[in-house]
Amino acid sequence: MKRRDFITLLGGAVAALPLAARAQQREQVRRIGMLVAGAADDPTNQARVATFMQGLQETGWVTGRNVQVDTRYGVDDERLRTMAAELLALSPDLIVASSGSSVRALRTTNRTTPVVFVSVIDPVGSGYVASLSQPGGNYTGFSSNEYGISGKWLQLLKQIAPNVTRVAVLRDPAIAAGGGQLGAIQAVASLLGAELTPIDVREPGALERGIEAFARGPNEGLVVTRSILARLERNRIISLAAQRKLRRCIPTATMPQTAA
Repeated sequence: MKRRDFITLLGGAVAALPLAARAQQREQVRRIGMLVAGAADDPTNQARVATFMQGLQETGWVTGRNVQVDTRYGVDDERLRTMAAELLALSPDLIVASSGSSVRALRTTNRTTPVVFVSVIDPVGSGYVASLSQPGGNYTGFSSNEYGISGKWLQLLKQIAPNVTRVAVLRDPAIAAGGGQLGAIQAVASLLGAELTPIDVREPGALERGIEAFARGPNEGLVVTRSILARLERNRIISLAAQRKLRRCIPTATMPQTAA
């Protein structure tokens, strides 16, 4: 190749590099939606979102370079449905759902966008996936625990407070997990000498009414099953139980919190 031809070819290739790089960058940008059940200023939610963003960065996904993350929050089902619609309107490549409440909101309109849920107690029983091994459809994710562990909460309560004979079980009957967790606790109640009283709570205002109606005297306890409502109102539940001197077992995302 002649020297002049080589210089011309090289110059053309160099000139084309910025255009090619920009085109490649546009192709690699992905959009992720995050639908979080709870308030944006909740420390737990902030920590979880920060951890997710850190994980993305550690695996090579950098905001503004090859990924864009849109986060929406909702403290109740109506707000979550509104936020779900907002995220879907952005045409994301993927949506991360923080809990079963987030998944329920998405399922009202979404049948195509892939969804990964972070922590759902019973995704099969709730109808989100066909099975744990073969989820099918466009929803998949992680099951936080199986129902059998719910019976352990009552066992733990009896270990720290053996004299407890009457136990209220606070649950959200609007979700499948509310019945599943209660059933697991009922399965061991007679063996542990505990009389159970379910307290159905669909909204925060029912907390005080339910606990007040149950609490009558000594040797009483409280088991709080897992739900988004229980997590959001955890401090209030602890305060109400302490006022009425109820022994309590309140599971969190990591381990049960107990008090005698």
